Parts: sequence; structure tokens; C-alpha cells
Amino acid sequence: MINHPVRISDSVACGSGLPLLVIAGPCVIDDRDLMLEIGQHVKSACEKLKLPYVFKASFDKANRTSLKSYRGVGLEKGLEILAWVKESLDVPVTTDIHLPSQAAAVAEVVDLIQIPAFLARQTDLLVAAAATGRAVNVKKGQFMAPWDMQHVVGKLLESGCEDILLTERGTFFGYGRLVNDMRSMIQMAELGPPVVFDATHSVQMPSAAGGTTGGQREMVAPLARAAVATGCDAVFIETHPDPDQSPSDGPNMVPLEEIQSLLTTLKKINEIASQH
Repeated sequence: MINHPVRISDSVACGSGLPLLVIAGPCVIDDRDLMLEIGQHVKSACEKLKLPYVFKASFDKANRTSLKSYRGVGLEKGLEILAWVKESLDVPVTTDIHLPSQAAAVAEVVDLIQIPAFLARQTDLLVAAAATGRAVNVKKGQFMAPWDMQHVVGKLLESGCEDILLTERGTFFGYGRLVNDMRSMIQMAELGPPVVFDATHSVQMPSAAGGTTGGQREMVAPLARAAVATGCDAVFIETHPDPDQSPSDGPNMVPLEEIQSLLTTLKKINEIASQH
């Protein structure tokens, strides 16, 4: 059973009683300078609000709807850019892995390893992530009940990882949409680890835009407010200066110019929720 704050880096931790953690960045690594621009903007917003921040971007989107969709810059170049952003901004970084063989190389750069929702049950992937000694954030599968995540936690603990985060990102409802049951975060918190709410992937509409994933960007803020009021320990938000021009997940990304306002509101709600 985990009942302690999760240490992500020397300066950033997540857990009950700590400030709301912000995990944010673009969906996929693309232009190097754009990654720095996004990270700098979010870092500045978090510094003003005194919120801890972890930069997020994926080097590979391995589960794109279409074979023709942009996947990213790949492992080697992606890690180079993440390392550069980490050093330039002096912030911890995170990215997702899809194969056990990627874990060791990724752990040399990132502070937090992310396991995608579709792969939450992959034992070899969890074991490999745990073996790195890094904190691990596992997104609950869209097909999984919150109490099923006890087995994910068990695999990581038995493999030597005690710094675990669990992320809620919506559950399949029929075809083409996700829904959020806010009880899920309370139930996962009972397993011990801090709980993250993925505000942008929760509004995805899988395959709803033909050969790509659609989304309802206007629903990000209302769901994020509800999740923080429910008591999540962190929020995960993908953002871009011009989401409609993003090569991945544009329909559900928050415009970068709106991040400051959204985080200001979420901090106020978190402070109230933490009193009860």
C-alpha cells in the first residue's frame, strides 16, 4: 500500500496535501523550438501560481488511428529534444513508452515514465518501467474499472517501484466517445497512489473524424474543474499555440493562451477541496 507523496524529481512531488501538480505540454514532439515555447509558457504560468510542473511530450504516438498519421520524431531524436527542454527550462519531463526495450533509454532522460492507457495491463512493460527506478504514471485503460488498477499497482510494487501515479482518462461509452465517472478517481485513490486527471484525452472522440480522432475541446475546462473538486492530486493537459494545426490530437488540446486562466481556476478549486 502506498500512502506517501510520490517523488518525481528533487523539486517536484505529488500527493495528498501538496499543491496541485501540472503535467502539460504538446501531444507529440515536433518542432524543437516549439517544444521550448510551449514548455516555457506553461512553466511561467505555474511559477506565477506556485504550482509544480512536469513537461510532457511523446516521441512516438504508436496507436494512431491511421497508418498515414504523423507519429513523432522517434526515440533517439525525441530524447534529445526532451533532454534539451529539461536542461533549458530546469523542469522535470515525462514521455510514454510502448515497448519494454524503450524503458532504460527513456529513463536516462525523463523523470517520470508514462504508460499509455491501451497498455496498462502489459506486464512486461510495467516490469521494465519499474526496473528503471523512475516514478511511473499509468493511465487507466479505457476498458478497465478503477478497482482493476489494483493489479497494475501490485505489479509495479512487486517489481520494486513505489513511486506510482494513476491517471483517469475516460471510459469507453458506446462508439466514438468517452465519458468520465468522477467516482473513479476516489476509488483509485483508495489503492494508495496519487491520482491524475487527464483533462484532454478524456474529451477524445475516437475515430470520430474519419481516419483521425476527434474531440470536444470546449469540455476540457468543465471536466478539469469537476475532477479537481473531486480531489485529484494532479492534472494532465495537452496544449498547443494553434491546436488545429497540431499534428496529433488537435481537437481536444487547450490553446496555449488559455492555460494561465484555466490553471488559475483549478488552483482555487484545489485549495477549497483540500480543506474538506
